[in-house]
Amino acid sequence: MEPFTCFTAVAAPMDQDNIDTDQILPARHLMMPRDERYGGYVFKDLRLDNDGNEIETFVLNKAGFRESRIIVAGHNFGCGSSREGAVFTLVDAGFRAIIATSFGDIFYNNSFNNGLLPVTLPDETVLKLRQQLREGPRAEISVDLEAQTVTGPDQAVYHFEIDAHRRHRLLNGLDAVGYTLQHEHEITKFEERYSASTPWEASAKVS
Repeated sequence: MEPFTCFTAVAAPMDQDNIDTDQILPARHLMMPRDERYGGYVFKDLRLDNDGNEIETFVLNKAGFRESRIIVAGHNFGCGSSREGAVFTLVDAGFRAIIATSFGDIFYNNSFNNGLLPVTLPDETVLKLRQQLREGPRAEISVDLEAQTVTGPDQAVYHFEIDAHRRHRLLNGLDAVGYTLQHEHEITKFEERYSASTPWEASAKVS
């Protein structure tokens, strides 16, 4: 997993609450392999019509927001089903941070396991950021995980809270397995001690 320290990118305003995981990744793509096409599934039914043509009104199809890699949304982003693929497709499309007033619980947890930073800010701050983005397409936002700050297009700085353990893992690019493997030596020593204290288990496995 790629570490997250400070990320600056064009940001897109999504003026909609309750953007669910089916909107992020339509269910028909859930069983597709995670290959070079996976990022192309992001918001597919919002981006494209039934004939595969772009829907002009969708924000990521607009000239000033095509290169966006940060999303500023509303309430309850990532609600709905528990599909981890919703995070996969965002990450594979190049998104590294989502700013919103709240998130679906499972989506929030999945984000940290896959290198996507969900940032929770107050409603008035999120509304202000979205307004600035609408007024200035191609505007950038910086998300600094080390300092726990978001810097808006007008250079105003906002602090956000984050669990210390999750922050540590993202800063160091550690998913759940990577974090566990930091303790591989201790795990091996425990297994050796346990095997030595229960020799009958080893003999039972052999037989």
